[in-house]
Parts: sequence; structure tokens; C-alpha cells
Amino acid sequence: MSSLFWDLGSTGGCTEAEKIRELTLKLSRSRVLIAGDIDFGMMEGIDIDLLVAKVKEREDGKAGMQILDKMALEGIMEGLRAEKSPMPIEVVRPSGFRPFASEVEPSYEIGRRDTEKTGGTVADFVSHFNDRLERLRHILETHSMGTGGAVASLEVASKLTSGREIVVTGIVLQKITTKNGNIMAVLEDETGSAKVMFMKGSSQQAASLFAKASTLVNDEVIAVKGKISGPFIMAGEIIWPDIPIREQKKTEEDIAIAFISDIHVGSKFFMEKNFLHMIKWLNGANGGGHNGLAGKIKYLVVGGDAVDGVGVYPQQEKSLSIPDVYSQYKVLLNLMDSVPDYIEVFIIPGNHDAVQRAEPQPAFDDEITGDFKRDNIHFLPNPITLKLHKIDVLSYHGTSLDSVISAIPNMSYATPEKAMVEVLKRRHLSPIYGGNVIMPNRYDKLVIDKAPDILHMGHIHKNGIDAYHGTTIINSGTWQARTDFQVRQGHIPTPCIMPVMETKRRIVSSIDFNTG
Repeated sequence: MSSLFWDLGSTGGCTEAEKIRELTLKLSRSRVLIAGDIDFGMMEGIDIDLLVAKVKEREDGKAGMQILDKMALEGIMEGLRAEKSPMPIEVVRPSGFRPFASEVEPSYEIGRRDTEKTGGTVADFVSHFNDRLERLRHILETHSMGTGGAVASLEVASKLTSGREIVVTGIVLQKITTKNGNIMAVLEDETGSAKVMFMKGSSQQAASLFAKASTLVNDEVIAVKGKISGPFIMAGEIIWPDIPIREQKKTEEDIAIAFISDIHVGSKFFMEKNFLHMIKWLNGANGGGHNGLAGKIKYLVVGGDAVDGVGVYPQQEKSLSIPDVYSQYKVLLNLMDSVPDYIEVFIIPGNHDAVQRAEPQPAFDDEITGDFKRDNIHFLPNPITLKLHKIDVLSYHGTSLDSVISAIPNMSYATPEKAMVEVLKRRHLSPIYGGNVIMPNRYDKLVIDKAPDILHMGHIHKNGIDAYHGTTIINSGTWQARTDFQVRQGHIPTPCIMPVMETKRRIVSSIDFNTG
């Protein structure tokens, strides 16, 4: 090889030579050669893979063999070092800003934070689904008592004679449409299985029941009231676990809870300017409207996908402004450090974050957060239950919304709140097994044992607000601009809109940070 370029064979066994060889090999696969004038001592503290990613990004789309010289390398590494050292954020609180929330003592409780480790064996999955069935069946038995008829096991049901009315509970193993256009659902419990028929009739009652049956999804737990007919149970009613109708709980203090999610720090599409605008608004700066509301915010709930991550999907590196996940978190924590210290912040992970993909997900560990310590910032698992001034909040990133929207008729990414209602009806955050990866824990932490006052999710990148049976439903959208993938899918996100719940009046305002 010409002396203009580094010789792959000249390794010499030393650290510098190993760096040369590693970098040269990786770049050569992308048709990039390294010039001989490069001093590899300048690479100290730089991750080779990050450097390669940046070089490939710089040379992407250029025809033929490219040459990386000293000047170009210095520029790339200067950018990498800048990414590793987040710029300080200057936040000046106006002298006239007197936030009421700063005078209110925090009052919060955090639910179970442990995440059980399992081996993923068949026995683990059996225990997991038995726990789901047992807990939801207990809720269903309470509901079904008002319908008449004792709840029977599926084994008992199989031994009853035709004509007997019965109420059974089970997990939906399968739902099929018969050749006559009827719907058959196969239910399963610990004792056996049963075939439940939903007939397509012309009466209003039959049509209503058939429409409900069309919304059944695999792996959810339901009760059915019906009549034995040979090998079938002819359904007359479907009973979901559902949440009870309740009065909306309010607080005496005039405080507020803010909700955000899907920040995606590290993405080229992260709307940093708008996010900083929101941070400054929390500190009393003008803009965003509802200036008096900023001083009421006592709690901030962050619902996952705090960063964009690395290697989450193929060729993600092309969409990253920060190709190192640890640097992404440094920037995130730098942003969180500018939130007023009287606001309690609760941060859970999502499917883009650097924790296990399977749910429930553990909180960020010390490797991610480093030496960052703030008494008012709490890193928690996904999902998590919070009691904020007696308001019960259930925060879940919302990965299961993909499968719920896909499986249930009339669901849409444009209206995530409707899919969230369906989750509440089923009393389970991820009712469809396989829609997203779950950990088969013996205790299913995705069951909604207690109806929350607020159900908060993200993931869909679309704001949505609704109320259902006394629960306020909030999807907090995103801080990421519309990506190329979303353009291809026809999905239109609603970035930089932060829902804020005033707990004394129990109203939600949507603060728009897209302007100003």
C-alpha cells in the first residue's frame, strides 16, 4: 500500500496500532481510506464505533473510494467531544415569578419498584398467565354476580347438559369467524377449554352482542353469560373486568401535574428549541400561554423514550445527532437539571431507552445516570403507580397500544385515547401476548388491580385526552418532529404539546410550545 495511507499489516501489537487497524478495517468496508498524516494520539477518549458512525455519516452518498485526512478527522472528533459535554442551559427565573407550588410540601407515594427476574421457561409463562387469570377472574366474579348464575370452571361447564344457563370466565385463546359469519371464541382456564358462539343475528340485541364480540382480542380475560348447547356455549352477554364508575378525585391544594413523553434526545428530529422553551416556561418565562399555570406545577411525569437510543431499528444511526447512548442521557439529564427543584420529576423508560425491552422494564441504572443526583428527580420502572397528593396516577409508556390499535376495529393512531379506554376495560396494560415483549413474572405487574385517577401513556406521538368512568386519560404526545418513517406511514404526530392537570378543579390544559 502507498505510504499515503496507513498499512493494515503494521500493527506492532501496541495500543495505537490496534486502534489504527480497527478503525481502518471498519472504514474500509464503507470504502473510506485513512490518510497517513493522521496522529492517532488525538483519538484518546474517543469510542471507535462512534467515530466510524460519524465518518460513515459524513461520507454517506458519495461515489467511489473516499479519503479521510487529518483535518476532516479533527472536525469529526471535535463534534463528538462536544456531544459528550452537554452545553449548560441558562435559565433565569423572572424576579416577579412566585410559584405557588414552591410553597406546597410534596406528598407522593411510589408503587412497587422491584422488577422480578425470570428464566422465561414454560413454567414461568404458566405461572404468569395463571396469576393474570386469577386476579382478573376475582374482579369478574364481582361483576358477574349481578347478571345471575354462578360462575363455573370450564371443566364443570363441559359436563352440564344442554339448556343450562351458565357464567364462565377464561382467557381468550382464539377468536375465529365461522363459514356462516358467526364468531367463535375459545376460552381457556386451568381446568379446560370451551367454545363460545356469538351468532350474527338481525335483532338489535344480537347485533350489539356481535359487535362487542368483534372487539375481543387474544389473551384477554372475560366472563361470558350464556346457555349450554351441545359442545358450545351460546353467548348472551360479554362481561369485561372494566373499571367501576367513580367520582373524579380532587385535591384541596391548587396544584398541577404535567405530563410529557417521547422526548427522543439524540434524534435529529428532537425539537430541542421547543423543549428548552418548555423548561423556561416552568421557570416562569413568558410564552406557551397559561403563564399562571406554570407556578402551580408540583409534579412532572415523564412517560418513557427519554432518548432515541442506539440500534433500536435498522439504520437508526442515519437519524441520530448523538450516536452514543450515554451521551444522549448526559444531554437528557442536563435538561432535567434545569427543572425547578420544587417540582418532583418521575421518569420511566420506554422501548427506545437503554434498559431491557421486555416489560415491565426496570428503572435506569447507575451506568446510565452516572453521578447525577437530584432529590426531586426519581428514576422508576415502566409501568409505575404514583400517588400524587392523593391522586392515583398509572404511568405506562404504551408500547402495547400498537397491538391494541391493530386488533380492535375502529381504533386509530389518530385517537390513542380510544385505545387507552380499551386497555382500561380489560384491566391489563398489555392484554395481547406477543404484541410487545413481556417478562413472564409470577406476579403480572401489567394487571390494573386498582382503577387509577389518571392513566398516562405516550409511545404513539399523538396527544389525546379523554375521561372514562372517573379516570382521566392522557396521552402526552412527543417532542420529536415527524420522522421519515412516519411520513411513509401517513402518521401525523402532535409534537411539543404538554398536558397539565389542575387537580383542584380536575381539568386538563394542553400547553402548546410550537410557537413563541
